[in-house]
Amino acid sequence: MKHAPLTLMLTSAALALALGSTPVLARSHHDESKAKAASLYPNATRKAPKLDLTSEKESKALNAGLQAVNAGDKAKATQLLQPIIDGSKSKYAKALALQGMASISYNAGDVKGAIKLLQQSLADGVMPNDTYFQLEYELGQFYMADQQYQKSIDTIEQWRAQGKRETAESYALEGNAYYRMQKYPEAIAAIKKAESMSTKPEPTWNEILMASYSESGQGDQAIKIAEQQLAANPSDQTALNNAVTVLMQAQKYPEAIKVLEQARAQGNLKSEKQYINLAKMYLITGQNSSSDPKPYADKAIAVLNDGMSKGVVTSTAANYTLLGDAALIGGEKAKALAAYKKAIPTAQDGEAAVRAGQVMLLDHHYYDARKLIKQGIDKGGLKHTGTAYMMLAEAYRGMKDKPDAIAAVRKAEQYPETASKAKAWLQKAHVGR
Repeated sequence: MKHAPLTLMLTSAALALALGSTPVLARSHHDESKAKAASLYPNATRKAPKLDLTSEKESKALNAGLQAVNAGDKAKATQLLQPIIDGSKSKYAKALALQGMASISYNAGDVKGAIKLLQQSLADGVMPNDTYFQLEYELGQFYMADQQYQKSIDTIEQWRAQGKRETAESYALEGNAYYRMQKYPEAIAAIKKAESMSTKPEPTWNEILMASYSESGQGDQAIKIAEQQLAANPSDQTALNNAVTVLMQAQKYPEAIKVLEQARAQGNLKSEKQYINLAKMYLITGQNSSSDPKPYADKAIAVLNDGMSKGVVTSTAANYTLLGDAALIGGEKAKALAAYKKAIPTAQDGEAAVRAGQVMLLDHHYYDARKLIKQGIDKGGLKHTGTAYMMLAEAYRGMKDKPDAIAAVRKAEQYPETASKAKAWLQKAHVGR
């Protein structure tokens, strides 16, 4: 069974767009030796070119333009950097100006434009190794943001091979890209490598790892990681949500219920979704149980009422409808009707009205049932319109209104879900064409 993946944060969604090295006019031999010793890429295979920026005026303009980029001043940055791109004789100055404009484009939401500018910046190539490889890594992030996942992987692998540098973050970026390409074994390997290199792995790395295990049919591994994460951080909301998600995906509802109930007892249920999931799992468990579903329905009601009393579960039509469903499953018809009626005024569809009409049918209040069911059908948006028409026919039949009952059944006959049932009803009632 294919389940929705865990919610993942795109690693490159919020990039730290550090700009290239501050332009320099010249370096002494002593300065270059110091720079090499402090380099992030001391073993790079790329031979750093000699810088060609000699104009002090251009250097000042470039510095000012890059500072404007960091300050988010697009107009000033463009005014200072574009002339350098268009007319400078220095490839180094052009490369840094292009990277600055790439940052401007990215921050404005033009990722493709940012990629094009950064590609041009790297192609010019006259940059120190630290700057060059920093921008190459940034290009890999840009590809990720643009959903060009294979290019992101290729760029990061090239960065790693030429720069002779490995980081946990680079493997995490690669793992994210593999996950989104549905290459789950590769994603698992990359994320495990990232976590092995980091003393403090990012929570999103575990999310990708669990999702990759889950999507590749290794749900038990996903559960194991989630449970370990929760045990280490019992009050952490991300760890709690991850554990519940993987258990729900594996349809291990009793285990998921246990996790959420323990969190509720400790005051760690903080979101509406957590309360709703807990209530729904009680209902699913009750309906799938061979025993009386009422105890499970009662627990669902208690959870929803608890959440509403704390102001966590909001008074929406959907939540009141769920409360009505729980009461109806538990045989509490009066409570179900009251909940459905609270849902009707703000509901975007007719579900609550139809279900309220269903309760009225069960109590043989046919006139009220007809009114509510018809209201729901007229409002629309029903998941089972044919079933609603069959219920409407039942209400008319209870009212001894055979013509309208036949008309409702003929409507139900038009829906695949109730076509055969409607046809049988009409034959039994000796209604011809």
